[in-house]
Amino acid sequence: MMKKQINKLNSGNAQEPSSSKGSSTPPETAPFPIVGIGASAGGLEALEIFLRHVPDKCGMAFVIVQHLDPTHIGIMAELLHRVTGMEVLQVKDRMRIKPDCVYVIPPNRDMSILHGVLHLFEPTAARGLRLPIDFFLCSLAEDCLQGSIGVILSGMGSDGTMGLRAIKEKGGVALAQEPASAKFDSMPRSAIAAGVVDIVAPVEELPGKIIDYLRHTIAITRSEVTLEEKDQSALEKVFILLRATTGHDFTMYKKNTVYRRIERRMSVHQIDRIASYVRYLQENKQEVELLFKELLIGVTNFFRDPESWECLQREAIPELLAARPSGGSLRAWSTGCSTGEEPYSLAIAFKEALEQAGTTSSFSLQIFATDLDQDAIDKARRGIYPATIAANLSPERLQRFFVPEGSGYRVCKEIREMVTFATQNVIMHPPFTKLDILICRNLLIYLTTEMQKKLIPLFHYSLNPAGILFLGSAESITTFTDFFEPLNSKSRLFRRRDSLQTGDPLSLSAPYVPTLPGIFKEVSMAHPAANLQSLAEQLLLQRFSPAAVLTNTTGDILNISGRTGKYLEPAAGKANMNIFVMARDGLRLDLNNAFQKALRQKEAVTLKGIKIGTNGGTQTVDVTVQALEEPEMLRGTVMIVFTDVATPVTAKASGRSAKVPVETAKVIELEEELQSFREELLTTREEMQSSHEELKSTNEELQSTNEELQSTNEELTTSREEMQSLNEELQTVNAEQQSKMEDLARVNDDMRNLLNSTEIVTVFLDNKLHIRRFTTGADKLFKVIPGDVGRPLSDIVTDLLYPEMADEAREVLRTLVYSEKQIVANDGRWFSVRIMPYRTGNDVIGGVVITFANITEAKKVEAELRGKIAQFEGQQGSNG
Repeated sequence: MMKKQINKLNSGNAQEPSSSKGSSTPPETAPFPIVGIGASAGGLEALEIFLRHVPDKCGMAFVIVQHLDPTHIGIMAELLHRVTGMEVLQVKDRMRIKPDCVYVIPPNRDMSILHGVLHLFEPTAARGLRLPIDFFLCSLAEDCLQGSIGVILSGMGSDGTMGLRAIKEKGGVALAQEPASAKFDSMPRSAIAAGVVDIVAPVEELPGKIIDYLRHTIAITRSEVTLEEKDQSALEKVFILLRATTGHDFTMYKKNTVYRRIERRMSVHQIDRIASYVRYLQENKQEVELLFKELLIGVTNFFRDPESWECLQREAIPELLAARPSGGSLRAWSTGCSTGEEPYSLAIAFKEALEQAGTTSSFSLQIFATDLDQDAIDKARRGIYPATIAANLSPERLQRFFVPEGSGYRVCKEIREMVTFATQNVIMHPPFTKLDILICRNLLIYLTTEMQKKLIPLFHYSLNPAGILFLGSAESITTFTDFFEPLNSKSRLFRRRDSLQTGDPLSLSAPYVPTLPGIFKEVSMAHPAANLQSLAEQLLLQRFSPAAVLTNTTGDILNISGRTGKYLEPAAGKANMNIFVMARDGLRLDLNNAFQKALRQKEAVTLKGIKIGTNGGTQTVDVTVQALEEPEMLRGTVMIVFTDVATPVTAKASGRSAKVPVETAKVIELEEELQSFREELLTTREEMQSSHEELKSTNEELQSTNEELQSTNEELTTSREEMQSLNEELQTVNAEQQSKMEDLARVNDDMRNLLNSTEIVTVFLDNKLHIRRFTTGADKLFKVIPGDVGRPLSDIVTDLLYPEMADEAREVLRTLVYSEKQIVANDGRWFSVRIMPYRTGNDVIGGVVITFANITEAKKVEAELRGKIAQFEGQQGSNG
């Protein structure tokens, strides 16, 4: 049976507790599958069908969360007990879950799960605003991780969508009833529309789908080996198929993450080998798109990690505003924005921060939001979200920044206009620049370490000085402490700093290669005329100042002053400019200790009398280590100064016989020749030194010229990058405007066809009763032409015998109460004239709408009826 198949995965581990109460020590996750089922209206019938198709000894546990009347006693457990052989229980607080059992939530309770134990809570939200299915499924995702299973059956509303999203994020599987087979399809349809459902099937097929999924998951898990031993060729073929279909390269994503997502799709389709899945991808292009969606992991919500957002609003945004006392426009970029919740959250937080600072009129924020997924961007542009967002938003924010629409909410116009959405690959495409805020939350964790090390400098390049980088709770800036300093480490808020790190220009896998600002470059300067003071200062610096080294906080050497060969030497092997690697024997250990002490104390630390081995001898040296705070450009660096200490040298007395040999003519001649040679050698040396100085001067001039050319080239490169970035922004804005224009054109077409199909003449007037627009057929009542737009309606000749129409319209504007009258025309036609206030989307009165419905036929029928009634009454009177 299925129970044996499932339990083989954890054979010997499954132990049924003797008590339903939780033990004192937290147990491990349940060794059997737990299925969370959400249902509402029409759910009882769906649950009965579902449980009838579940084998009695399936080895699974089922937890049912249904919307129940809080004022009635729960009888759901009794009703379901009739259709299944499994034990059906109404949950009690701290009840431990067992396999082959069904657990039903009691009325007027919220339910959660922790280590396989169910816990009940008093509901805090008002009736009608509670989302018990989301509440339980989210806790199930946290408790069972990739082993979580969620099912949504018939019901009204959108409860359960957020819970399935959480399950999907943790790597579990999400199922939904086929909407056509549900009595009320709102809940399953909402989950399917959100793109968080893996399997959609009629309710009677869902148990079999779960069993097949678990069977193949077990088969894959049994054969699980390390990634290095997996079929790398097949995995690379998956990347190739994804790139060919979507244009995006996933080789930069973590291999284990990608493989887990592929395994989920394999389990859904009951495929055991990745090579077979490659063939399936080749034969089914739609599966490639589904895998692409799976890999993007578009899981987000409004104000995710509320404490971090509160810190952004309380600390980071006010700091940016304070840096601009005269006001202005700020720029932000949200990468990997998915369906738009994060950029909209930033817009809301910015608006609230402005109100708290009392500067609502002097600042504005332009947010660029980008993502790989075009479908997600389209949803974000629409700005329509399900009612479940109320769980993540305060009532005040929901009321102020959202407008109810259908069964959900639409982002208000004020917030929507702050955000520009576009599809973009942050790895391949040029970045946005001159930013004040950059949000990249829960994207880096899915990328390889190498790619993370390339994106962090890219973010540094994109931000203005003192700009804010906002990362996800599981992300950090790794080793790039020269690029960013923590503003609030717990909230993952970092401030951009001017970098002193040198290195090659950033190189991503794209043709776009920006040159990072902040990299040290030589600046050509005019040399002042030589004078006694400057020459003396140069001599002091060159000959008498101590050797020194400037490093960053990790010991990487940024600059060397003077001769340091007695203290440092390159290490064998791969070049490494770290001072702890290059320090000579006798210095390394003490220097490391002093370095760390200087960083902690922010004061100078001096080492006295350190003996260093130098080329077979010993050198005594004093070492001073100082962490620098000023000037601003040197903040975050460390200066290390080496000062030699004189060592007494014992001079050995030497003596030689004072015998003077007899000087012969030959010796004198040789000595004279030797002296001559010495003089010639000295002259030649002086000439060589002079030539060397000239060559050195020429070389310096060439270097200066080269530096000027290099500086000019860098300026041109920067200008080109700015133009390219500006072009990218213009393209993004253009795409946004084109999308809006297409939407507006469709709305106009729909409205025109709607008005024409009703055959009701409609005239739109502004607050001054001037014509704004009129529909087809208005020219049959008024002598109006398109050029009359903007003229008062009272100036237009009309066939209607309705002289008080203008006064009626003004009264409607004053009282906001509509007026309706039946008016006859000169030619005998009758019209029902209805005057109503014109309300904008912001509930502002912008004029009136007057409709004219032709009721001539109805009047004729009415007259005929009246005539017949009068004739009938006359006959009755004559008969009487």
